[in-house]
Amino acid sequence: MEKEDELQRLNGHVSSAPLDGDVEDDDPLVLSSQALAALQEFLADQNKPVASTPPTSSVVGGDESEKVELVTEDWRLSQFWYEPETAETVAEEVVTLSQRFSGCRVACIACPTLYVYLKKRDPSLHVQLLEYDMRFERYGSEFTFYDYNEPEDLPLQLKHCFHIIVADPPYLSRECLERVSQTISFLSSPVDSLLLLLTGEVQREHAAELLTVRPCVFKPHHSSKLGNEFRLFISYDPGTRLGGLEEDS
Repeated sequence: MEKEDELQRLNGHVSSAPLDGDVEDDDPLVLSSQALAALQEFLADQNKPVASTPPTSSVVGGDESEKVELVTEDWRLSQFWYEPETAETVAEEVVTLSQRFSGCRVACIACPTLYVYLKKRDPSLHVQLLEYDMRFERYGSEFTFYDYNEPEDLPLQLKHCFHIIVADPPYLSRECLERVSQTISFLSSPVDSLLLLLTGEVQREHAAELLTVRPCVFKPHHSSKLGNEFRLFISYDPGTRLGGLEEDS
């Protein structure tokens, strides 16, 4: 209702732009009819509830009470969900890697799409989602609030207990990657752990320096068709999976 009230106020106080003449500084805010229509569309979209029956690819479990849903992405939080092929490919790789460990535990840092597909692929797999968006509280005990600005402000029971970590830093900056690297170090099992990092090609050198990872041939894609080229960097040799490691040029 807040959005609807806001829209009504706009309709009551914002008129179409005049065809000619200048607008005085003291005049009320004026939008063109096209701008007003775009604003109305945006507010209406923001007011949409999460669908009660989401797409099949975003639902886990046969029982209604066990379904796991992926909420609508919010670009204001730098959320861009993976294409199904990307999510399925990375989830398959994680499940394959999990067979190396007894009682494997997986951490998904800021990659809720992967969390959903992992639970779809293997509902018994222990996966912890670390996310800033509180809407993911719906995942219960498998959700942990995470702010990359406070990289180690996490429950102590999560420290050094994950065998596989998948991270998708929300921003393409060295600062963000440095802080997420601190989180990865906090979560990683001290005995043996594997890392998959999904981030922009522009982070290649920083990723190698901070996390000793290399790009594989497989390239992830997002449903929103982002302009930045994204890569999957990994800390291990996948053999022929994921197209293998990219050879140094």
